[in-house]
Amino acid sequence: MDLNRGGAVAYAPAAVGNVAVGFDLLGHAIEAPGDIVSVRHADHDQVVIDEITGVAGELPLLAEENSAGAALIAMREGLGLVGGFSVRIKKGIPLGSGMGGSGASAVAAVYAANDLLDEPLAVADLLPFALAGEAAATGAAPIDNVAPQLLGGLRLAHPDGGTPIALPVPQDLQCVLVHPDCKIETRRSRAGLNQNIPLALVTRQSALLAAFVSACHQGDIDLLSRSLRDVLIEPQRSVDIPGFADVQRAAMENSALGCSLSGSGPSVFAWCRRSDAKTVAAVMRAAFERSGLASSVYISAIDAPGVRLLENDNNL
Repeated sequence: MDLNRGGAVAYAPAAVGNVAVGFDLLGHAIEAPGDIVSVRHADHDQVVIDEITGVAGELPLLAEENSAGAALIAMREGLGLVGGFSVRIKKGIPLGSGMGGSGASAVAAVYAANDLLDEPLAVADLLPFALAGEAAATGAAPIDNVAPQLLGGLRLAHPDGGTPIALPVPQDLQCVLVHPDCKIETRRSRAGLNQNIPLALVTRQSALLAAFVSACHQGDIDLLSRSLRDVLIEPQRSVDIPGFADVQRAAMENSALGCSLSGSGPSVFAWCRRSDAKTVAAVMRAAFERSGLASSVYISAIDAPGVRLLENDNNL
């Protein structure tokens, strides 16, 4: 397959991973923040990252170690592409935030590169390449962030693969995402998880996930609220986040339908009715402040769109 000359720029949004009830299986996009990646055709046969800007922190420029670069390497090799890529990245998602930053860069990179192909792939067919980028950054390839960042909306992965399932979102609901001023490394967080989970907890979480899916299809807000809980992972990870219990309690006491970690944290999300979103956001932020942490707040549709092309790279 050949590459066209020129370049393309793509924006991929942050995501809420796990959505409490679906560890490594369930996630949804949010409208902002996001990462922007510019990909240009190069005459050499390599992937070269020229620049990383924005809220980058310490990210590797070596393509093999960078989620965007590794995703493009997988794409070149998988499709047998002739020619290379020159890449520029602007990070809008903070590192270690639990908002899918590595996945966003990988998704934006392969989506932009796909626009340069003489025969572009279907968007869902880009998923394996984006997951390869995620694996390079985090040591694993969970689909919960990458799928909604690529395809948009609320997505549930099937264990046998295939296009992640789009779940309907009940009307008039929004997501509040609060990111405290601290970070948690995903790779380290995953390594610390208990691999020996009691069968009773697994059964309970499975029932909650099934009820959650049913609630989404029925538009049953009461059932959704009773199901949007994490009995497996949250108890293990929340102890590392200052003030988490206070933040969660504040959200639930102010009419949130559910509140838990976004990915590995430290960001915390809540689902709520649109009319309650601003109040829920304010009390969650205040709770983090009581623990000495400033925070950033985002309010978004739950079925937010995924990656998209930008007209130019003026935002880089």
